[in-house]
Amino acid sequence: MTVPSGPDVVDQEAPAPADPLALAAAWLPSAADGPGPTMTLSTVGLDSYPDARTVLLSLFDGERLHFHTDARSRKVAELAALPRAAVTLHWPEDARQLVVVGDVAAVTDREARLAYLARSRYLQVLAWVNDHAAAADTPDRRREVWAAFDREREGTDLQPPSTWAGFALTPVRMVFWRGATDAASNRVAYERRTDGSWSTESWPG
Repeated sequence: MTVPSGPDVVDQEAPAPADPLALAAAWLPSAADGPGPTMTLSTVGLDSYPDARTVLLSLFDGERLHFHTDARSRKVAELAALPRAAVTLHWPEDARQLVVVGDVAAVTDREARLAYLARSRYLQVLAWVNDHAAAADTPDRRREVWAAFDREREGTDLQPPSTWAGFALTPVRMVFWRGATDAASNRVAYERRTDGSWSTESWPG
C-alpha cells in the first residue's frame, strides 16, 4: 500500500500536529477508497491473557476505526467482556507504524451493511461460510461447500448474514512511528485528555 502524503510527525525539525486524527487521516485511506489495509487487533482474552489477530480496516471515518467480524468469534466475546482494544497498522515499505488504543462499540446496522457491500465477493461469501463447522471440515469439503454456496447465489447481490458484526474503536491513545536510515527512529504519542483535547509526547523509537 502506498501511504498518502501528509505531515511527518517524526521530522525532528517539525513540531507534532495538535490533532492526531488529522494525521491519521493523512496516513490512512479515505472512505472513498473502500476497505483499507489489514491491521492487528489486540484484545484481552477471557482467560486474561492478550489475544491478537489480523483483521481488515473497514473504514476510518475521521474519528473511529471500523472493523467487522463474525458475531460468534472469540474477539466478539472478548469485546463483550471488556470493550477495549488496540490496533496496529504497519507499512514496512514506508517505515511507518500506527498503534491506536481505545474504546470499542458496535456500529449501527446501516454502517455494518454498507461495510459488507463494500467488500469483495470473496469476502462476502467468506462471511457466510466461514464457521466452526467449516473449520473442522477437510479442505475438499470446504471447497465443496464454497462452490455450492456460489452456485446457489450466482448472479445475485449478497446481503450480510445475521452473524455479520461491526465495531468501531474510538482512540484514547495514538502512537505514530517513523523509521530512518540515517538517524534514530522515534515515536510521537498522543493521549486524549478528559476534555477531549490531546497531550503529546515524543518517545524513543
